[in-house]
Amino acid sequence: MQLISPTEYVTRATRAMETATTRIYLLSMVIADHEKTHTLITALENAAKRGVEVIVAADVFTFGEVSGGFLPVRYYSPGARDTNRMVKVLKRSGVKFSWLGRGRITVFNGRTHSKWCIVDNTIFSFGGVNMYEQGITNVDYMFMLKDTLLADRLCDEQKRLQLAERRSTNYPSVTYEHGDMRVLIDGGIIGQSVIYRRACELAEQAEHITFVSQYCPTGKLARILKKRPTTLFFNLPHQAEGLNRIVITVSQFISRLKTTYNKDTYLHAKCIIFTMEDGHKVAISGSHNFAYTGVLLGTREIAIETADPAIITQLESFIKDSVI
Repeated sequence: MQLISPTEYVTRATRAMETATTRIYLLSMVIADHEKTHTLITALENAAKRGVEVIVAADVFTFGEVSGGFLPVRYYSPGARDTNRMVKVLKRSGVKFSWLGRGRITVFNGRTHSKWCIVDNTIFSFGGVNMYEQGITNVDYMFMLKDTLLADRLCDEQKRLQLAERRSTNYPSVTYEHGDMRVLIDGGIIGQSVIYRRACELAEQAEHITFVSQYCPTGKLARILKKRPTTLFFNLPHQAEGLNRIVITVSQFISRLKTTYNKDTYLHAKCIIFTMEDGHKVAISGSHNFAYTGVLLGTREIAIETADPAIITQLESFIKDSVI
């Protein structure tokens, strides 16, 4: 597994799509045809025209982000119209495109926050990058690996997710072992998150914790972190805009936790490194922000849990080079 920057993610995924022979499965909370993502969107279109199976799904939250807001309510802004044009072009080329989250009770409930891109047997996942201009410029990362079995499972997971969406249902969160790592997937049931629960379990055992997220931790995890030696990196309110700023302000006020992140660029990466009493380290990395709000709202998420020193070293290097 190789940790790559958002720009590298777009570049490498685009190259892989240009030579894809069997399948491309792309899932992201936000997908838009912007300057930094245009070559990838074109590669999706061209692959479908060649006869490659191309399945793309994005959350309707996209409309808020491309319209200069946080809520997916501005469907008729210039950014929204551009996005609808993108979808029409992709569909005409043969791409199977689906919007997720239209039938939710509120604009916050049941968001699909998972991110991955499968090109043949190459996987890009376990990070936080959204496929649009702002998502590529944030402080963030994805992991890249080649693994046929895991690629098959994630493609099946996307089919399962889209089927649940058509039925307006969610499904229980799941954890499964894959080699020397553990894959954790939240299926969107309100109040149920195997990722958040596992983060709490590991935090209770850890001697030291390094926490990275766009948001201040909340809920049980925040209470545990207050009792453990912890280095926290999350955005200050002034580094965010709109509702994000309010969320960070309120969560920081409630938890009384302080961040050491002071860079100007918005932090969007999500990982926790737990150092245990015997010195060995365990990490969780993925799309989950480790805020209890997401658990209550039933967001769909993906993460890995790993004790692989090679992966953890890459996370530590990312934190040292891009976060501190």
